[in-house]
Amino acid sequence: MQRVRIMVLGGLSEDGKNMAVIEIDQDIFVVDCGLKYPNSEQLGVQCIIPDFTYILENKDRVKAVLITHGHDDVMAALGYLLQEADLPVYATPLTAKILGRQFDALGIRNKHVNILRRNSDITIAGHKIHTFSVTQSIPDCIGIAFETENGQIVYSSEFIFDYDSLNESFQMDFPTLSRIGSKKVLALLGESVGAHRIGYTSPRHRITPAIDRYFEAENGRFFITLYKQNLYRIFEVLELAKKYKRRIYFTEDEQRRILQDVEQLGYYKIPSSLILNKKDFDNSLQDLIIIVSGSGNEVFRRMNRIAIGDDRDIELSRDDAVIIASPVVPGTEKEAANMEDDLYIAGVRVLKIGKEQAYSMHASQEDLKMMLNILKPEYYIPVKGEYRSLVANAEVATAAGYLPNRIVILDNGQFADFSDGHLVSTHEVLELNDTLIDGKDKLDVTGMVLKDRETLSTDGAIVLGIVLNFETKKVIGGPDVQSRGVIYLKDADYILEEVGKILIDSVEEAVREGRYDNMKVRAEAKEKISRYIAKQTGKRPMILPAIVEISEA
Repeated sequence: MQRVRIMVLGGLSEDGKNMAVIEIDQDIFVVDCGLKYPNSEQLGVQCIIPDFTYILENKDRVKAVLITHGHDDVMAALGYLLQEADLPVYATPLTAKILGRQFDALGIRNKHVNILRRNSDITIAGHKIHTFSVTQSIPDCIGIAFETENGQIVYSSEFIFDYDSLNESFQMDFPTLSRIGSKKVLALLGESVGAHRIGYTSPRHRITPAIDRYFEAENGRFFITLYKQNLYRIFEVLELAKKYKRRIYFTEDEQRRILQDVEQLGYYKIPSSLILNKKDFDNSLQDLIIIVSGSGNEVFRRMNRIAIGDDRDIELSRDDAVIIASPVVPGTEKEAANMEDDLYIAGVRVLKIGKEQAYSMHASQEDLKMMLNILKPEYYIPVKGEYRSLVANAEVATAAGYLPNRIVILDNGQFADFSDGHLVSTHEVLELNDTLIDGKDKLDVTGMVLKDRETLSTDGAIVLGIVLNFETKKVIGGPDVQSRGVIYLKDADYILEEVGKILIDSVEEAVREGRYDNMKVRAEAKEKISRYIAKQTGKRPMILPAIVEISEA
């Protein structure tokens, strides 16, 4: 009797950080490994990645990490995982190229990525796996089906049904999808981000209808903000540039490299005369489209620097127009608002493409129903999205005729345990902690670093120290007390004097009682000082006591 377990390490009740685990008997397959961007309260955090503890503890059972496409929320944490364990990686050609550069940036050298072909059948560790191409905002996006004795486990990836896409690298493969659906599907993991939207996503995902009229009616320069991995929209802008005989300038080098990847793979041909090189750029050039791109907050920060005149290459003119075609996603709200304010202050024309004007390329309700009707799974597991989106996805399945006992909404770390083709348990739940990334370094997973930063930003810090004789433990220097962001010194000298006295009293009391230990006394003094400051000021600043022991000889 084959045992199948499904668990998600990230992406449930949140937007981003997508990572799923499929266990077939003792073999583990990981699908996607993404990050998410911090909110405005998570100070100094660059990004957040999943808790890899379960994978690392069971790394010998991991047979493959399969990446469905080249978006940061599904692949950009993989390098951090590979720093901890050398696992076999599978990805489609474009995704593999993007991953290679990310690995290089993290110092991961010579990591081989096994190339997955769209619409193919492969065998890994004796398990048959099928890939099927789906339409997303980046080429080479795939869904994955794992064969088991009791039916297939299908991971839909992110998709829409777009019958008008002529670029093969974006097209969904209906014959392969139908062939997978012709066999028994035990469980379908379906994305939830767009589950609240009525109808199909297509054709409302295109920005061309919203911006074509601007290109036709106006001369001068256009700035367009776009996410660098949303190649579907970038190709739309390239087509408009060809139509209106305008040249394009890309502000980001990585964007140029991704487009070179696309050309090398034969997915899209860009006329050389269309792209303006960096060495030829001049702010006086007109009839130019300047694409300001990046990931997450990067795109808004770059456009903001241009707006306030802080960019070393590009100067904004009042005759320019700026099209904001990068929708605000969770974690980017503050930067997007700052950018928009500064653009208006700069006096340029701002043209904003809202979420309702051009949908993100995620499945809406009719897309989800179509996938359900093609695959006809025994069980449906909503994934990828905040909790309200998971519930909306479940409601779509209910409307399609699924009973509640066939719909499984999980939490991150919660196992759906199947045996003999039936769901038998969802009781096992792992305790997970997000891992915070500061630059290229990992912070602690417990959140203490973040709590310290929040404390420093709100209640300030008190640093104090004394010097002891190493042999006698007698105070021979200090106390020296420094306060930052806690109290106004002229009004509260007595508070700082008392803080120093508490530290000295703690040391002397411990010495008298024969229990002196440097670390323990510092902790004891810290607790007493915290209570005293809270009583006197109502604040709970960070307290950093230091006891330096020296030999007077």
